[in-house]
Amino acid sequence: MTPQELRTLCLEFNASAEEFPFGPETSVFKVLGKMFALSALDARPLTVSLKCDPDEALLLREEHPAIVPGYHLNKRHWNTVTVSELPDRMVRELVEDSYDLVVAGLPKAERLRLDRP
Repeated sequence: MTPQELRTLCLEFNASAEEFPFGPETSVFKVLGKMFALSALDARPLTVSLKCDPDEALLLREEHPAIVPGYHLNKRHWNTVTVSELPDRMVRELVEDSYDLVVAGLPKAERLRLDRP
């Protein structure tokens, strides 16, 4: 997956937006103001930090050396994924899971507006 493909994927979700609160080199993808992905798209290797269920996060880290605790994030809830070391399909699923976790934490009215009760 290329940096542009990762950006496109993150922006495909309802109400997602790309912001740069940490400077122009770090893309922060948010849904209704809440972060679900963080990546320095020009970095090599390409990595993305994603929110994850704490129990699943531990399992993923055990099974995949390309998945480590979130860099500069709450390590219980965030993983950093080296994109090139995992199948594209898995990266897509991890991004979608992150988005869904963040949406699940939004107020019900906002979830309904996103068609994700």
